[in-house]
Amino acid sequence: MEDRGEGGEPAAGLHFVGTKEDLIKAKRSFRTLEGRDILVLYHQEIFYALDFHCYHAGGPLQNGDIEEFDGKLCIVCPKHKYKISLAEGEGIYRATNPYAPVPTKRWYSKGIKQRVHTVTETDGDVYVTLSHMSRFIESDYFQGEKGKVERERMEAEDSSKKSNTTS
Repeated sequence: MEDRGEGGEPAAGLHFVGTKEDLIKAKRSFRTLEGRDILVLYHQEIFYALDFHCYHAGGPLQNGDIEEFDGKLCIVCPKHKYKISLAEGEGIYRATNPYAPVPTKRWYSKGIKQRVHTVTETDGDVYVTLSHMSRFIESDYFQGEKGKVERERMEAEDSSKKSNTTS
């Protein structure tokens, strides 16, 4: 249930991001809230919100595939294939433990790497409350000035590489 202020208006901290109907049609939407770039997505009848840029190298997550790995619904960064759980922002990877008697691939956690935000739906309107977890989460880097400069540099390099391969 959403907290409402006087007059039935949404409480402070809630940001209107669209109507439920419009966001369901769009499936994925980019928003900037309080200077933070956010991806709002709708998948299997659930809304999710997370930082728009991947924690690893700042690539946009908007076109990432949604897949289930080790029982966790994840978005796969289209740039380097990093897997990020939608519910918690946990980075996961599959590897073999070289010290195991029988080396077998299994899923491991890198911990929370991507900042996720709370989504609330009320009366057909969808709101996001930004995470205010006090500790640094790796996706925070690409929300700051240094990260924005780094993203622009990497995008310029990618564009240069693409133009060189088509020449």
